[in-house]
Amino acid sequence: MAASETELMLKGYGLTTAEMLYRMPDYRSVLNSFVWQDYDLAPDYPRLFKFIEFWQGEIEGPLHSVRFTHRKMIAPGEWRNVVGEFRYH
Repeated sequence: MAASETELMLKGYGLTTAEMLYRMPDYRSVLNSFVWQDYDLAPDYPRLFKFIEFWQGEIEGPLHSVRFTHRKMIAPGEWRNVVGEFRYH
């Protein structure tokens, strides 16, 4: 059973987005872009590297480059102490 996004974030996962530039199999001088997104664990990124290994083994278009970013969605909230209250009417 797959865990929900909230459960994954509570376990330390964050949203990882990767843009992969790859060469077209028939036209090696043409680069194409593919965007991949999943919840992954920093700094090892096991899901991202598993996908890259799958790509290299199963997809004909060789990878040119991979750029990725990682964002933890659950962080301490901003808290502000309110010391006064104004009433109008």
